[in-house]
Amino acid sequence: MTLSPQNPLQVFDRRAVREHRDRAATTIDDHSFLLDTVASQLAERLGEINRQFPTALDLGSHTGQLRDHLHGRNGIETLIHSDLSPTMAIRADGPPKNPGLAADEEWLPFADQSLDLVISCLGLHWVNDLPGTLTQIQRALKPDGLFLAALLGGETLKELRQALSAAELDEEGGMSPRVSPFVDVRDAGDLLQRAGFTLPLADLDTLTVSYPNAFKLMADLRAMGETNAVIERRKSLSRRSTLMATAQKYLELFADSEGRIPATFQVIYLTAWAPHPDQQKALKPGTATSRLANALEAEEIAAGEKAKP
Repeated sequence: MTLSPQNPLQVFDRRAVREHRDRAATTIDDHSFLLDTVASQLAERLGEINRQFPTALDLGSHTGQLRDHLHGRNGIETLIHSDLSPTMAIRADGPPKNPGLAADEEWLPFADQSLDLVISCLGLHWVNDLPGTLTQIQRALKPDGLFLAALLGGETLKELRQALSAAELDEEGGMSPRVSPFVDVRDAGDLLQRAGFTLPLADLDTLTVSYPNAFKLMADLRAMGETNAVIERRKSLSRRSTLMATAQKYLELFADSEGRIPATFQVIYLTAWAPHPDQQKALKPGTATSRLANALEAEEIAAGEKAKP
């Protein structure tokens, strides 16, 4: 999904996103396996960077799952937990140096060059104007500040999407938008560069979770606040026959020998830095001080010439 910063596509109902997260604030702790797994991976990646980040922002914090994973790492002294959901933010609120803040990721309330680190654990895939949000993050970072994030990629819940589509075609004669579109990893690095970041890096990880049936998967998604918030979604309740057909299609298409079904979560990890004059830069063409031919102990041949026999 590629969005224009001048005219961001309105895909998600942000009010619905907030309501879903408000509702999930009391249940998410018992269903946070995905958040905990990804938070641990983010903390490990941060630990590999030999830098201190005294003031950090946990953007899209949920109820503060990152807090324990980041404790004692990289000189973090203040960790602000910011979430679109006021109820989530209240639950994330901690000591004075670990405050919870209700804030919209599309309208960040942070001063320019005020943060050393912005880290986000599965908190950005419901943002409409992702390029605009990335630009705001870059501006809020101090020079040479770090942005580290994990967000869901395009293969996420591919089995559920296929089962839902097949069930709706059979039961209702058509399909409605039920699962949100996700960012493509091929676009991620470009989005970071467009937002003004330097040294951007995007890579993928895939987690597969086993479930006894589709209803347990859908219950987990609801408890995590991850139910459908696409603007064009159907506003009425789903037909019981469609839900039953979805569960059956899921079994037929994907069940293993024990009758369990897989759910794929594709996670895109992003790493990028706010610009700083002392950062490494690629050499301009013609400015190299040594020749590759010398390093390889090979003969250098001008363009258009043939090698000597």
